[in-house]
Formats: sequence, structure tokens, C-alpha cells
Amino acid sequence: MLTGKQKRYLRSQAHHLDPIFQVGKGGTNDHLVRHIQEALEVRELIKVSVLNNCSDDPKEIGVEVSQAAGAELVQVIGKTIVLYKESRDNKKIELPRSR
Repeated sequence: MLTGKQKRYLRSQAHHLDPIFQVGKGGTNDHLVRHIQEALEVRELIKVSVLNNCSDDPKEIGVEVSQAAGAELVQVIGKTIVLYKESRDNKKIELPRSR
């Protein structure tokens, strides 16, 4: 579980990132989740975009994808989801310590 300080830090790191996945009218599926897991292992922090033709709520999609991928949901703002998962082999992001 991330602290507020850690989430703020990750949001600042994600600000300049472009979404690398899109959720369309088909919603989420195992194929999408597997690709998100692979991308998180390489990058640790990613953005996912929810397209306008998707009828599902972006917040619900964010919770669903983060649980399925074993990641932390950092933020859902508009139709953009920010996910974080610490990498086992490619650790790049050093989170601020919690007290």
C-alpha cells in the first residue's frame, strides 16, 4: 500500500509519460492485463488511457486492472489511469520513505 507522499511522488514522475495502453469498447481482458504486467516489470510506472467508446467507468477499470495485474493504482484522472508496480529485475524508481 502506497502512502500519500509516495503517491504524490509517483504522480509527479508520471506527469510527462504518455499512455502506452488503451481500453476500448471491449473493456479489459486477460490479454490486456498480461501486457500491462509485462510493461510494469520493465517500466514500473505506466499510464493507461480509456477511450471515449468504452462504456465502463475509468475508476472501476483502474481498480480492476490494478488488482488483476498485482499493481498499485496511483491515480485515475479523467480517462487516464496511472499504475505502479515495483520491478524485480529493473528497479528504477526509488520511493520516498514513509515515517
